[in-house]
Amino acid sequence: MLNNIFEPIYSGTFTLTSFLICTLVSLALGVVVTLAANFKSRLSKSFLLSIVLIPAVVQVVIMLVNGSVGTAVAVMGAFSLVRFRSIPGSAKEIVSIFLAMATGLATGMGYVTLAVLFVIIICIAMICAGFVKIKDKDDLIRELRITVPEDLNYAHAFDDLFEKYTSDTKLLNVKTTNMGSLYKLFYKVELNNEDDVQRFIDELRCRNGNLEISVSIPSSVENTL
Repeated sequence: MLNNIFEPIYSGTFTLTSFLICTLVSLALGVVVTLAANFKSRLSKSFLLSIVLIPAVVQVVIMLVNGSVGTAVAVMGAFSLVRFRSIPGSAKEIVSIFLAMATGLATGMGYVTLAVLFVIIICIAMICAGFVKIKDKDDLIRELRITVPEDLNYAHAFDDLFEKYTSDTKLLNVKTTNMGSLYKLFYKVELNNEDDVQRFIDELRCRNGNLEISVSIPSSVENTL
């Protein structure tokens, strides 16, 4: 008897009642997925609205092509003409899109109860993942800018400090400033410990004549797929 709740609410041709039930469930589950995706995140309004509507849109497409090979081929051809262009999304955003599409597939085939159970389980997992703190290697990567006088041999002036405070250092850019009397060095470094940043800067100041030094987080730190 328990297995009966996972049977589709329609078989073959769908009715108006089954269509309305599936559509309302798709929209409701889309809201649930949106709330889970936005938990401890700052997603755009347009993206959140898309997640709400994707399950209903996919569900209608699945209902229309259900049992009709010709219609399925026609819909596939129509979708192949559409090109999706967007900025690279984070891993969480892509997972949310796939979850919304999977929800629409389930409701479109009539498996309403299965879709509800599936969304609840995955959303709980997404929310729990938001509380998990995993130390990522990228969290220790910084952009280091050092200004040095022109008479300083910067090629090896900081080698011992880099060895002491960083596990990896790469000089990305060098340019002159102040009519050529100063050099600005741009490094990408991976710190051994982020708590040592102040001591690192203090020792660098002793080498560069107390000129300008900045340590910053890279502008692009979002995990993407």
